Amino acid sequence: MESSWRPLLRGTLAGAPAGLRHWLRDDSSLTRRVVAACDGDFSVCLLGQRHARPLPSESRLLGIARSEQVLVREVELRCDGATWVYARTLIPQTSLRGKARRLGFLGTRPLGAVLFADPTTRRDRVEVGSLGPAHPLFARAVKNLDHEPRVLWGRRTLFHYAGRPLLVNEIFLPGIEGYG
Repeated sequence: MESSWRPLLRGTLAGAPAGLRHWLRDDSSLTRRVVAACDGDFSVCLLGQRHARPLPSESRLLGIARSEQVLVREVELRCDGATWVYARTLIPQTSLRGKARRLGFLGTRPLGAVLFADPTTRRDRVEVGSLGPAHPLFARAVKNLDHEPRVLWGRRTLFHYAGRPLLVNEIFLPGIEGYG
């Protein structure tokens, strides 16, 4: 069961922990903010990259058929080995052309380093939501945690890079609260 993602508007963060609200609202590069907040060794851990079908709400947001395969890239943003953010990026096959083709070959390079280096990148829609254990992304996000929280908060952003859409889900893990 998917969470009820809501557009990021005034009041949509009412249930979010105070220590996460500034992370959920921020419109700059999340990677850059995590690096700045991490008073230690920052790293990007590539969990995997594969072709798969998006979740129903993801396909709606991307404007593609539910049956269409997308490139799914999953990473963790870590500070001193502690996972702060689980990120899942979905790139439709039609978006992996021209200049945007390089998005399929990032490895452990942060996606934000590419997106925010290009002044033509557009952030079209930001949604926030809470994810419980029944959400399909919850188990993936908490997989490497020692303690499983009851709920996680995340945001997802529809970007246009090189004129082509991609969706970035960022799930904030308990270790990030109180930083940044």
